Amino acid sequence: MVAPRAARIMKIAVLSTRSGWHTDELQRAIHERGHQPILLPYESLVARLGSRARGAPKLGADTPDLFECDAVLARIIPNGSLEQIIYRIDALHWLEDAGVAVMNPPRAIERTVDKFYTSALLERAGLATPQTIVCERVEDAAAAFRLMGDVIVKPLFGSMGLGMVRVSDEETAWRVFRALEAIRGIYYLQRAVPHEGRDVRAFVIGGRIVAAIERRAAGWRTNISRGGEARAITLPAAWNDMALRAARAVGADYAGVDLLPAHDGTVYVLEVNGIPGWRGLQAATSFDVAGALVDHLALSQRTRTPARPAE
Repeated sequence: MVAPRAARIMKIAVLSTRSGWHTDELQRAIHERGHQPILLPYESLVARLGSRARGAPKLGADTPDLFECDAVLARIIPNGSLEQIIYRIDALHWLEDAGVAVMNPPRAIERTVDKFYTSALLERAGLATPQTIVCERVEDAAAAFRLMGDVIVKPLFGSMGLGMVRVSDEETAWRVFRALEAIRGIYYLQRAVPHEGRDVRAFVIGGRIVAAIERRAAGWRTNISRGGEARAITLPAAWNDMALRAARAVGADYAGVDLLPAHDGTVYVLEVNGIPGWRGLQAATSFDVAGALVDHLALSQRTRTPARPAE
């Protein structure tokens, strides 16, 4: 299927760390729709502002100036120091405040990169989530483990199942907790939910489910990046509603929402990823995710009034 050509050529910047499959897909989709893609690594961002700056405030590399772009797609927020991450998020806020369409909105990214904040928002929205305890002291983590018995210890930041450890005995629990104490980590403990080795990833764009997959694995981690296998599915209406409510709860224009059907029939929202990958989902469903993202971004941009920060 040939993508429709745009009535007006847009400059769409893709912020990432490096070129790869996802950025290649986004650039392809932007080109096919007659727009101009601009790939920019976060490390090259330079902000120029202040009364002594020459001309208007600027944000970008030497070229282009992101304030001259019609839209910015934040493909990922790369790892870095606290200062680097805050600066990158602040840059997205600056662009959005100036009228540039940013996807996902920086507020949604802030909410979804932090598992604690995401869990709190999901609970406030009335969605079922596994019992979770978050704390800083090792003795509080030990008490949480004794209360729940079988837990998944997760990093507060991270995706693709990286850094997660399942703990069901006290000796292992203490080793994990002491290791986190040594790096001054936060203890994010979630009760392990008995299930049949499968979960669901629903991909939301612009308030609708565009594709969904069931992921299966022999172990408790079903991430495709960790060896899980995927197949395309159609969500039941109730699950569809849960995924949409979860995306709305964090304010995401697009998101990967993970649902876990438990043995007792409860369906839990495990995670809302505001900067999701989709390679495995696209392979299983043949749905052009990058094309749908660019179409939605173009539609969102039409509702905005482009502006620059005051000089």
